[in-house]
Amino acid sequence: MSALGLDWAGLMKVGLGPARMGGLGLTPDRFWALTPAELALMLGIEPGARAMTRDRLAELAARYPDRAAAPKA
Repeated sequence: MSALGLDWAGLMKVGLGPARMGGLGLTPDRFWALTPAELALMLGIEPGARAMTRDRLAELAARYPDRAAAPKA
């Protein structure tokens, strides 16, 4: 949400658009039944969370590297 309000045209494009083109593929009735908070969560734009991009994944992998399991005694 911006100072000007919600970008409904953009939200409808991504919510109703086909998944193969980056949309959620929702039917109109399912889209309009969502609250703005639910839609934000589905899009990865809820407050305090960032969308999982390649850069974000690399950041998390560097912060929490895989470790070999401890040998069993």
